[in-house]
Amino acid sequence: MHKGSCLCGAVKIEVSGDLPSSIACHCSQCRKQSGHYWASIDVPPSAVTIQGEAHVRWYQSSEKVRRGFCDTCGAFLFWDPIHHDKIAIAMGCLDMPTDTKISSHIFVADKGDYYEIEPGVLQRDQ
Repeated sequence: MHKGSCLCGAVKIEVSGDLPSSIACHCSQCRKQSGHYWASIDVPPSAVTIQGEAHVRWYQSSEKVRRGFCDTCGAFLFWDPIHHDKIAIAMGCLDMPTDTKISSHIFVADKGDYYEIEPGVLQRDQ
C-alpha cells in the first residue's frame, strides 16, 4: 500500500500493490498546469482509494482527458483519460519511498528549454 496527499491534506490517496515505473510528460498542457513536467504512474482505478473526494475538482482539458486537482490548495493530482481503465497519479503527491523510477519521457519535442533530460532513459517526441 502506498499513500499520498495533496499539499493541504484535504485529499488523501492510497494505491494498493507495487507501483509501476513512472512516465514524465513534457507536453505544454502538463508543463502549464504543473509548473514543470508532469511525472505520474498509471494504475487501474480499482487500485486507488481517495479520501476527501469532495475536494477533487476536474478540469476537462480536452475531449479525451480530464485533470483532477484539490479545490483547497490547487495541487494537481490526477490525469484521467476518459474511457480507459487507468488513471495517472502524480508522483509528487506520493509519500516516500515509492520504490519506482521514471522509465520514459513523452512529448519531449515540447519540453521546456531551461532543463535537460537525463541520458539513458527512453524519450519519445510525442
